[in-house]
Amino acid sequence: MPELPEVEVSRQGLLPYLPGQRLLGAIFRTPKLRHALPGELAARLAGLRVDAISRRGKFLLFDCQCASGGGWLILHLGMSGSLRLVDPGTPAQKHDHVDLVFSSTVLRFRDPRRFGVLLWHEGSTVDRHPMISVLGIEPLSDEFDDDWLYAATRRRATPIKPLLMDSHFIAGIGNIYAAESLFRAGISPLRAANRIGKERYRHLVAAIRSTLQSAIAAGGSSLRDYAHSDGGLGSFQLSCRVYGRPGEPCMRCNKPIRAVRQAGRSTFYCPHCQR
Repeated sequence: MPELPEVEVSRQGLLPYLPGQRLLGAIFRTPKLRHALPGELAARLAGLRVDAISRRGKFLLFDCQCASGGGWLILHLGMSGSLRLVDPGTPAQKHDHVDLVFSSTVLRFRDPRRFGVLLWHEGSTVDRHPMISVLGIEPLSDEFDDDWLYAATRRRATPIKPLLMDSHFIAGIGNIYAAESLFRAGISPLRAANRIGKERYRHLVAAIRSTLQSAIAAGGSSLRDYAHSDGGLGSFQLSCRVYGRPGEPCMRCNKPIRAVRQAGRSTFYCPHCQR
């Protein structure tokens, strides 16, 4: 599933091309993804200029002249979605469900599992949209520090890894990045969040930041369907120290990496290095 780094890489890949461009409209080749696609959206978008592209958690937010009576396109890549800039007239493939059409390019949304989201929000404040307003703190923001994380976990007895992946708590940390961050910080994914001290949280905050920043620099992780807007692939998965390596030797201690299930997801860790 595309997580924060993949969404941020997608955003950065679109920035040289789309801000300042006007939409001619939209083409929908399916009535719904995770939710029904707004039937009137194609006509509503025609003539609007994309002023900026931002990110909140795993959501891409397209500012379509919101300051002058437009609104916001809210896009989530879902489990298998990716965005591609193609030339106008490029034939659509089987899973190319949505085109956002500009005069010189087309932003094409490919989503084999059709679990993505494309919504329209009227007005200037997208933070009030129900899908955005419930998101937790941004892990790359200045507000995310050891003071915040320590205070926010004092009454949380849940294991730390599922908590890191809870988008209502922290927005955008997915399975691969939670596992790798906890390994870098030397913290067991099984440890209760309220049983971790402030000094260890200082190391975890630094590990989360460095893991996410390294993943962004590597173009994200391409495990299944994810690709960049130019068709390139991410490479962070090649540097994973625990994720996807059950039974292999730990790169620190040479003992085998263990795999368990937490909250329905696979967790990979080193029982010797992570306490």
